[in-house]
Order: sequence, then C-alpha cells, then structure tokens
Amino acid sequence: MKYVVIIGDGMADRPLKELDGKTPLQVAFTPNMDKLAKKGILGMVRTIPEGFSPGSDVANLSILGYDPKVYYSGRAPLEAASMGIHLEDSDVAYRCNLVTIKYSKTHTRAIMEDYSAGHISTEEAKELIDSINDALGDDEIKFYPGISYRHLMIWKNGEVDIECIPPHDIMGKEIADYLPRGKGDEFLRALMERSVEILESHPVNRKRISEGKPPANSIWLWGQGRRPSIPTFQEKYGISGALVSAVDLTKGLGIYAGFEILKVPGVTGYIDTNYTGKAEYSLKALERHDFVYIHVEAPDEAGHSGDLKIKIKAIEDFDTMLVGTLLRGIKTFEDYRILLMPDHPTPLEVRTHTTEPVPFVIYDSRIENENPIDGFSEAIEEVDDILSFEEGYRLMDYFLQESPNKE
Repeated sequence: MKYVVIIGDGMADRPLKELDGKTPLQVAFTPNMDKLAKKGILGMVRTIPEGFSPGSDVANLSILGYDPKVYYSGRAPLEAASMGIHLEDSDVAYRCNLVTIKYSKTHTRAIMEDYSAGHISTEEAKELIDSINDALGDDEIKFYPGISYRHLMIWKNGEVDIECIPPHDIMGKEIADYLPRGKGDEFLRALMERSVEILESHPVNRKRISEGKPPANSIWLWGQGRRPSIPTFQEKYGISGALVSAVDLTKGLGIYAGFEILKVPGVTGYIDTNYTGKAEYSLKALERHDFVYIHVEAPDEAGHSGDLKIKIKAIEDFDTMLVGTLLRGIKTFEDYRILLMPDHPTPLEVRTHTTEPVPFVIYDSRIENENPIDGFSEAIEEVDDILSFEEGYRLMDYFLQESPNKE
C-alpha cells in the first residue's frame, strides 16, 4: 500500500459576499479534488488544539500524527533543522521576517504594510540578512539567510518566554501594540529597531524603491523555540517516507520525522511554484518509500495578502497541475490511499490563520463511495455521516490503519 498526503496550506476559507455566500474552494474549478471527494471517505478535523496559535507548524505536526501538546516546541527550531543549523539545548531559534513598515511623515506611527516585503527574492534577501548579521551578530546572536522573506536568528542561552506576534497577523495595524513582550523583550526590540537603520539605506532597498517595489526595511522576530525531541515516522508507524515543500518549516518537520526531503527545482512557496514537479518527484519517491507528504504554500500566501483572485488561481493550479498529475501517475501502483486537506483555514476576510476544523477526504483505490456532494470544500461539514476528529493527530492513525472505513 502506498500513502500520499496532499496539503493545500490555508486553502479553507469562509463564505464571502462577493462570491454570493460561497468560499474560494466552492467556486474554483477543481475537477480532480472533486472526484476524490465524491468517491472517498469524507470528514472534518481540528488540527489546532485548544490553547495553541493556529500556525502551520502546529497544524502540520498534528496532521503527521504528533500530538502538539506533547511534541511542539516552537516554529523556528523546525526551520533551523531544514536549513542545516545545529541547535544546542540552550539555543533559542527565532523566525526573522524581512518586512515592510510604513511610517507616518513624523515617524510617530508605524504600520505593518507587508509581512513578506513584496515576496522579496532570495538573492536580495541574502544580501540584506548578511548585512544585518555583520552589523548585529556577535558571539550570542547570529542571523541566517533562508528563502525569500523567511530567515532565522539564533540566540545562544536566549530567552524563550516572550510573546511575539507573527507579522502576517497584524497586516495594516500599528506595530507598537504588537512588539515583543516578556523577559528579554527589550533586547529583541532593540535588534528590530537597529535593523531599520541598516536596511533603510541599503543598496538593495534603494534599488527596490526605484523599481516601485516595497523595501524590506525592518526585521521582525517571532516563532521562537528550542530544539524539539520527537520520534521518527518510521519509529512511530513502521514505514519510511518522503516530503516535498518550499517552506523550511515543513521541511524541518520532515527532517525530524526522518523523511527524505525531495529537492524539486522551481519551488517557491508562492503561486509561481513548480506544482507539476512536486507531483512528479513524489511519484518517483513512492518507488523508494511507502509514504509521501506533499505541501503547497500558495493558497495560504494568497489568504494572507487578502487577494481573492490569486487565492482562486492558487487553488485551481494546485488541482490541475499537482493533484491531476498525481492522480494520473499513481495508477501505476496497485493499491494506494490519498489524504487531501488544508492544514488550517486562512480566510481572506481576516488575512490570517484561524482555528476552525478543516475538511478532508481519504481516497482508497480499492473502495469507491458515491457521496452526495458537489466537490471538495468546506461544505463537507454539512454532509451526514462523516468522520470527525477533534484531536487532529489521530487522523494519521486512522489514515494508516489497514482498512479505513466510516465505522
């Protein structure tokens, strides 16, 4: 039996007035996902436990079968693993976004204008983070360049009990009310303030401004944590796996789970990502492993930007190029099972993650149901006799059992 998990990050949404009370998933043209929904086992799952922030770290940890209440230690340590950064037990990793802050003429007010600095290129970002590290790094602090706007700061013997708000949660809001708070907050605030002086005059940003692009004029520190300790997927479930994602967070989860991390050219974490390549590399990986986890970030990025047109495009491209390619190729395997779902909602109206349960479908090549549903969407919740998991990590146990059924 081959197992494939397909995650459309942030794909779930809420009904929108401009869509006559429907969601982007309901109006997007998604024949491949719809086919799975009509023939598979339907359900709803809560991937974010009560008391946890609705991040992709917690959600994907749950989906992989790990209870966040037991194993979650923070987002940034997972990204550190993906970037090959070794953490000592006393090290604290922080996510370091390059963001665009919009200031009033008198510099008395500052608004979070863009959590991604216009999805700055990786090449430009590396120059900026290298300059930040040269100016602010020392024996205790080191900055590491990542991909696009996503980077890391490692604080040796650092503080971890600080309230840090993700920048994508405060788009359009004054940052003064959302700066770090707690033991060690003055140190973090000082780093963020000093970064502005370095970045505003940097040649990369002067060039971006001249081209009409938003400058990456500040760093934003959040998502901190220490190195986690979790069993591998092989130890937990007895099967080996592979994972593909453009996002260091998800790749870090895969590394801790002991997966082979598939290196697909052209993956970006945005709507221009190589959807087809992800599917093709995953199919090849199934010749070596029994389990593949495919993560696509694009719908989530569209949700954070509040762009309805782009979110629908991201969902349709996900369906056509990734799900469609996978369904055509996976028929070469005799028996297979597919789990399709979002990790969490990223509603356009709030432009951030939320904690509502998300729909899922499990398709088994040996079983074909006839479900009374138009297709894959949040409307699965309204179907009678569906599965329901209040503890998200239990879904993987069900998916991998010998013969899943509705009972």
